[in-house]
Amino acid sequence: MHHLDVTLTWRSIIGDEELVDLTAAHGGTPEPGWWDRVRPHSLGWVAARDTHGALVGFVNVAWDGADHAFLIDTKTHPSRQHQGLGTAVVRFAVDAVRAAGCEWLFVDYGEDMVPFYEGACGFIPTRAGLVHLR
Repeated sequence: MHHLDVTLTWRSIIGDEELVDLTAAHGGTPEPGWWDRVRPHSLGWVAARDTHGALVGFVNVAWDGADHAFLIDTKTHPSRQHQGLGTAVVRFAVDAVRAAGCEWLFVDYGEDMVPFYEGACGFIPTRAGLVHLR
């Protein structure tokens, strides 16, 4: 899929170092080796690449092996934020998860992300529980 001169793919190859770079650009604290450990356990992921092949957007989809999938680690490069790319990445993931046969797709988000996940991406709020482990 093409969006804003970006190509979106499902389960394409992404190098660990690419996610380290995107995470750092996004303001996170990257952990080298994280993607190599997580990838084998994911249902899939969406990669958004610009015309030069650079990774400018990402979301991972974890799952329980059956009906429930979980959207995590949504990232859009700062140079691409507020242009609809994050929404396109999430919607692409929703379609891929639906095609995989899952019944439910969950996402956790803070109050600041309500306009994005509920407004732009169509998620509905639900009650959830949380235990802080650290």
